[in-house]
Amino acid sequence: MTFSSTAQPCQPTPRPLILGSSSAYRRALLTRLGLPFSVISPDIDETPHPGEHPAATARRLAREKARAVVALLPEDQKHALVIGSDQVAVMGDRQFGKPGSHDKAVEQLMALSGQTVVFETALCLHDTLSGESHEELVSTEVEFRTLARDEIEAYLHKEPAYDCAGSAKSEALGIALLDRLSGDDPTALVGLPLIALCRLLRRVGLNPLLV
Repeated sequence: MTFSSTAQPCQPTPRPLILGSSSAYRRALLTRLGLPFSVISPDIDETPHPGEHPAATARRLAREKARAVVALLPEDQKHALVIGSDQVAVMGDRQFGKPGSHDKAVEQLMALSGQTVVFETALCLHDTLSGESHEELVSTEVEFRTLARDEIEAYLHKEPAYDCAGSAKSEALGIALLDRLSGDDPTALVGLPLIALCRLLRRVGLNPLLV
């Protein structure tokens, strides 16, 4: 893995930008930058490795998503920039991913009630021309309110957040489940840290402000 801290001159014509994700939330976030991009859903096993730290899991999966997409690129996009991202919620030694069902979401939110949780959001930008991968990890600390079972059920009925780590959409009604949150990038909690992404894009010569 190679990391570069030297910014390159901005290109007048953007290279293809590809988001390696099946997440509608990440697509919506990336749209905010006003850059043309396409989406390819990577097919990888997202199971954490035994004994793997949650932050390491998020980093590895973001990297694997980007690389999986690179392997699928057609010849006319072999010079693309590929984005991979992943998020893991962790409380103590417990790791929380996407619940996938109502019952599991209820179980997650009952466990997170009144607790402080750290959402580790990893970002990987792979430059297919140089072969370099540029990575960042953004941590967001979230304090959940003490939640009654009927609040959790009512929330999930209105907003079935079964595809969100931690079972809560902070950008929507899920904010009502929280007492406090803190972090360097408010978009990281939604799933794609745009401040970090802009920094990495500038590093490879793509400044969203100058496109």
